[in-house]
Amino acid sequence: MKRNRHTEEQVITILKAHERGMSVAELTRQNGVTEQTIYRWKVKYGGMEVSEAKHFRELEAENAPLKKLLAESALDNAALKEIVSGKWWTPRFPGVA
Repeated sequence: MKRNRHTEEQVITILKAHERGMSVAELTRQNGVTEQTIYRWKVKYGGMEVSEAKHFRELEAENAPLKKLLAESALDNAALKEIVSGKWWTPRFPGVA
């Protein structure tokens, strides 16, 4: 089955048509999507304006590298704690320090 990629602007336009009274069945026929897709879009983009969606996308793009930095920092922190505790080193030969 062919997947259509709708932009956020198109999705919001479709949802605005639904708010104006167009039936979900009509929207699905016109746009080639399922009813479930319309309802999923409604949960994600319901009540949003196009400018808000663009701002939301920009914030997500800005947060992605920050989340990556935080995860790397947490891993570094855990590794340093393990090194300081002395649990990372074990002697090769029992009884030899």
